[in-house]
Amino acid sequence: MTEIREDAYAPARETTEGTVYTVTGGDWDTFLDEEHDDRIVINMGPQHPSTHGVLRLVLELEGETVQQARSVIGYLHTGIEKNCEYRTWTQGVTFVTRMDYLAPIFNEVGYCLAVEKLLGVEAPRRAQVARVLLMEINRIGSHLVCLATGGMELGALTGMTAGFREREEVLHLLEFLTGLRMNHAFVRPGGLAQDLPDGWEERVADFVSIMRKRLPDYDNLLTGQPIWRQRLENVGYLPVDGCLALGATGPILRAAGLPWDLRKIEPYCGYEEYDFEVPVATEADCYARYRLRLAEIHESLKIIEQAAAKMEPGPVMVEDRKVAWPAQLSIASDGMGNSLEHVRKIMGQSMESLIHHFKLVTEGFSVPAGQVYTAIESPRGELGYHLVSDGGTRPVRVHVRDPSFVNLQTMPAMSEGGMVADVIAAVASIDPVMGGVDR
Repeated sequence: MTEIREDAYAPARETTEGTVYTVTGGDWDTFLDEEHDDRIVINMGPQHPSTHGVLRLVLELEGETVQQARSVIGYLHTGIEKNCEYRTWTQGVTFVTRMDYLAPIFNEVGYCLAVEKLLGVEAPRRAQVARVLLMEINRIGSHLVCLATGGMELGALTGMTAGFREREEVLHLLEFLTGLRMNHAFVRPGGLAQDLPDGWEERVADFVSIMRKRLPDYDNLLTGQPIWRQRLENVGYLPVDGCLALGATGPILRAAGLPWDLRKIEPYCGYEEYDFEVPVATEADCYARYRLRLAEIHESLKIIEQAAAKMEPGPVMVEDRKVAWPAQLSIASDGMGNSLEHVRKIMGQSMESLIHHFKLVTEGFSVPAGQVYTAIESPRGELGYHLVSDGGTRPVRVHVRDPSFVNLQTMPAMSEGGMVADVIAAVASIDPVMGGVDR
């Protein structure tokens, strides 16, 4: 039974877009009059659980068909780019790792590669291999969240519980390797904050073994499931020319048939040494994007095994002492601050050494004037950093090309003309992370 309430604070009113009603329960047909029965404008969000965070979608519906779709962003804006301009180059890592919070390692690596390019330095071999190892572990975790939340939003709750179960394995491993589950700030300009802990080889091998055993479950649970296929096939279609026109990259572009992966096309961190395939599909729909992400998890496992085999003894930070201070810090037993042994070592060297350490920590190192753009392949596509330096200890400008922000532009093209229920599948296949969109 439909109830049309005359609310003193929210009565029905006329607008330039038509009548706005306050309605609770029931069918649209029972209260719409003949004059205003053609189109309805509804808000999906910003708290809707099926919009991957604090995203608001404004949908204009004719029946259940989406005639127009717009995304409204900014609810998660945290001023990260501007904050970086008021911190030292090293402190910027702590900010950028919080943007795309499902792929923090990628934010750190992209930022640090840009800083290193301005400095004219290159991280040591061991640090480069460790970065690849951490990124591919993080890529698996990010894709698992995409599969899990996509399953939850479409009603496949077992897919959600399985996805988050495997993601816990990723977070446990990252916590062991870096000290934190998320927002690691482990990758620093010039290398890594510290070397990998003892026993990392066994933990990584165990992780790969567990993932190899559990990945077939996703094919059994979802890939061949008739309802799952019906919800995703021929939904959210966006061909390759549409992807290029809208700037979409990552799985969206590769699912449309273009094998564009910066790890192959413009290798960084030594990716040219690794043997892996770039999964591609041609269907350009939600189902193709789902299967492509699943295939990328298998490829990441291959890269992780190769990185573990390539790891050689050596430093994890450049030798230049004017840059290398973070790697020299020895963490205290409580996980915070410096250990007493490290403090004694600094205090026992010389006054000049102590002054240098103090100035490096408080003021940071200077970076030669110039500007640079560096891009890497994040789980969502091209993640680019544009940094500008005036020769000081802080950036003049930090601007990020976040793939979630650009890819979100494809939502109307995927959704308009389709059913309102398919908007959920389309947004899930885009996999936007609003921390990166709004930053």
